[in-house]
Amino acid sequence: MPTAQPRLLYVSDLAYQARGRRYCDEDIFLTSRLREEFDVALCHPLDAVALMGAFDAVVVRNSGPVLNYQATYDDFRDRALSGGVRVYSQLTGKADMVGKQYLLDLSAAGYPVIPTIDRPRDVGRLPESDEYVVKPKLGADSIGLEFVPRDRLGDLTYDDVLVQPRVRFRYEVSFYFIDRVFQYALHAPRPDRRWDLEPYEATAPDLVFAQRFVDWNDIEHGIQRVDACRTPDGELLLVELEDLNPYLSLDLVAPETRDAFVANMKTSLYGLLGAAPAS
Repeated sequence: MPTAQPRLLYVSDLAYQARGRRYCDEDIFLTSRLREEFDVALCHPLDAVALMGAFDAVVVRNSGPVLNYQATYDDFRDRALSGGVRVYSQLTGKADMVGKQYLLDLSAAGYPVIPTIDRPRDVGRLPESDEYVVKPKLGADSIGLEFVPRDRLGDLTYDDVLVQPRVRFRYEVSFYFIDRVFQYALHAPRPDRRWDLEPYEATAPDLVFAQRFVDWNDIEHGIQRVDACRTPDGELLLVELEDLNPYLSLDLVAPETRDAFVANMKTSLYGLLGAAPAS
């Protein structure tokens, strides 16, 4: 009889309408490739708690903003952690999978992050700007984001929001990692078109910048995306460290890059499972 393959529960919201990208296409592709070495079942995030006990690991991919089902996600997270369920990416992450507090922590620690505050008494720490970005601490996909002038900062309720200066940048760039190892980079040459991405040749200083954040995070097995912006003077500043369900834009990379990513993801999953790769 053939040797049983590891069983993966692949979590995705195939119907989620994301701006500028199609989640379902990416997940159809990835599950088709993972199925070469794993037994894969695909489910909606609302069904993960009920199903995860029958699988060797849960792969959280394009599951949409958890803000849309926060209570269910919190229940999934609590049960997975208490039950020793293997989740990919690992739930030990300190970035977006637990909210935006990391932007405050990294900013306070002197990392190259857009200056970030969450208390009215810290407004003076923000640089002068025409506008400021106000975003929910548990936000995602620009949900709840707004721009306000400086004279309105005193009117905000700071309980659950972050405030940053609106940075005028040259472009945004994203660096994609598996298990803290760089895979590829993409950038959006036009600041007003975030998801019109093109391949980007990362320089050595770029990779040093991105690697700092991946190494800071506590994930040994999983996927991370470091989103940054290039300021007019050439500096890179962190915008977001996505460690829960980063969209990968795999359709925009070269076939050989895509194949390498899939192969490395499989190896990473075997590492999570403590199993030997298929021969």
